[in-house]
Amino acid sequence: MHRLVISTVGTSLLTNEINERKDPKNWLTDLTKTANWTEEQIANDEDYSHVSSKIITSLKTRVEKKLNNGNILQVRELSAELNGIYGLYDENLEQGISDTHILISTDTAQAIITSKLIEKFLQDNNLKYTTTFIQPQLSLKSSTVFKEGMAQVIPKIRDIIADFPKNQYQICFNLVGGFKALQGYFNTIGMFYANEIIYVFEGSNEVIKIPKLPVKVDIEKIEPFKVQLAMMEQGDVYKSWEELKNIPDDWVLVDGQEMTLSTWGQLIWSKCKEELLSQDKLLKFPKIEYKSTFKDDYTPKSADEKIILQENLARAACLLLNNKDGITAMKQDGIFQLRRYTGKNKDIDHFNLPKARRVSCIADGNNLQLRHYGEHDYVNKNP
Repeated sequence: MHRLVISTVGTSLLTNEINERKDPKNWLTDLTKTANWTEEQIANDEDYSHVSSKIITSLKTRVEKKLNNGNILQVRELSAELNGIYGLYDENLEQGISDTHILISTDTAQAIITSKLIEKFLQDNNLKYTTTFIQPQLSLKSSTVFKEGMAQVIPKIRDIIADFPKNQYQICFNLVGGFKALQGYFNTIGMFYANEIIYVFEGSNEVIKIPKLPVKVDIEKIEPFKVQLAMMEQGDVYKSWEELKNIPDDWVLVDGQEMTLSTWGQLIWSKCKEELLSQDKLLKFPKIEYKSTFKDDYTPKSADEKIILQENLARAACLLLNNKDGITAMKQDGIFQLRRYTGKNKDIDHFNLPKARRVSCIADGNNLQLRHYGEHDYVNKNP
């Protein structure tokens, strides 16, 4: 079976190359100062523009030379990330020739350089399917920024993993490298999505492989908040919304007046949303009312189609709830494109959904009364 290997990446590959006896004394302090800076931030700062042009460039050259000329043991000592990958393949990278590797990097100058060095090394050693995934706002300049960045990572990681069939790929999280905070979060993510998580005993090359744990979410505790969770998966909502009052704090992130799912909230929701969104009973989203004809159209649909429909209704509810004129927001939305029928049905509206599906409805103030759902032709003939 092939593997999808997701590796967290830090910057020690660069910083460990500083020779405190020979290199200028300011190198380490300047690297530390700019650890969470992007390339653009460094270039635009007169006091630290030398960090990229002199320090990082010099360290990069040293690392390249050692990676190109070192033996396996030396390479493993040089890079924690590569140490984990070599351990995964029992020091024979040829075993992974058909595997896919994704390196998780922050958008800082140091992290991107480090990731690209590792990416090139793996590609040069026949692991051709290696790419770097750069996530903005994943640096440690503040806990709030980091949490927001992690919250953005979850759906992207989930989508990446979904592209690899379960019966053909084993999902492996390599958490030997990377920042401690990043490792901690990915350890939790791995409990939900990975078949195994690998570490290396500190001070050795012995790999620890932790198999997938049977994580089960108590759906009964999630059920009372399914509407709120479904909507926050689709976008931010205003924290003043009364229905958010009792939602557990660790499920959400607050940014000013808005609230969205935290990393933990996303993980919990991802585990149970398919069951909750495929039920025979439609979720009671704010600003949306279901006519009996709409319920009749919904009930016989497959579980997958019910999930897609309710995800889109959750997004529609966000637009209606968050905007003073939610109907206009629905009209301007690139997917929904809410609009009025012409001719004999000129008093009825309709909007688009993915996979050639459509919903007919009536706009009432800032609310929508949903009438029919189904394929394009079915709804148009019977709005």
